Amino acid sequence: MLVASEVKGELARIVPARACCRRAELAGLLYGDRVGKGLRTLDHGTARVAVQLAASLHVLSGPPHAFGARAASPGARHHLRIDLDEDAVGAWAWSTAPACDRRAFLRGALLGGGSISPGSRGPHIEFVFRSRARANELLRRLGQSGARGSLARRRGRWVAYLKGLDEIAALLQLTGANRGLLDFETGRVGREVRNRLNRVLNAEEANLARTVRAADAQLQAIATLELAGQLRHLPEGLRAAAAQRRHRPESDLETLADALGISRSATNHRLRRLVVLAREAEAEGTTE
Repeated sequence: MLVASEVKGELARIVPARACCRRAELAGLLYGDRVGKGLRTLDHGTARVAVQLAASLHVLSGPPHAFGARAASPGARHHLRIDLDEDAVGAWAWSTAPACDRRAFLRGALLGGGSISPGSRGPHIEFVFRSRARANELLRRLGQSGARGSLARRRGRWVAYLKGLDEIAALLQLTGANRGLLDFETGRVGREVRNRLNRVLNAEEANLARTVRAADAQLQAIATLELAGQLRHLPEGLRAAAAQRRHRPESDLETLADALGISRSATNHRLRRLVVLAREAEAEGTTE
């Protein structure tokens, strides 16, 4: 199962060695849907990453501080705000960034503005924006990195989201969430095995139901022919098929064919012939 806290916790523990990657990750953190300057987050690990990255790049920032209606409530879960100016991060551009910087940017974007949910219809990752242009730009960057997403309009906001299992796996791999990716792939394999097993069991159940219905119809046909006095006058092959069906009322065609020493198709033909003859006998009896 894809657990948001575990994935974000893993991402928050990654410390980029190169200054360019730290700058790119900080740019990703600040890319999210923000009001004014700075980063707003409920996750303390994300706040810590933002402060550490800013300090390593000598970008001035104040300490994280609580704000909002619940900020003064003891024990309440509240937003943390880190005062950072996106312009102060310095020159950084996606178009000229190397692969390592792009991965760092996407890691920051996922930490700062991404929400991860297992979902009743499968896992999905969302990024919510006020600006359609900003949402489309993130989708473009994700697509260029191998994680194609889609855009939706919801309650006046623009939502860039990934729902495909391959796309989510690609983003987890890109951002360095290796443990999250392993758990995700393990869950995916488990779901695929369960789905395949359910399909096999459903198919077996359907086949068994058809076999039971066919056997019941054949046994009734044999009884009808015997009652009409026609069974003993049938060709030897049909009488042998009738005898084997009576002897093995629950067997499938394969078992009956082995007992008769003929093919499955020949066995099926004889049993069908018994049913047809029984219907004709019933029709004659009704007419008389």
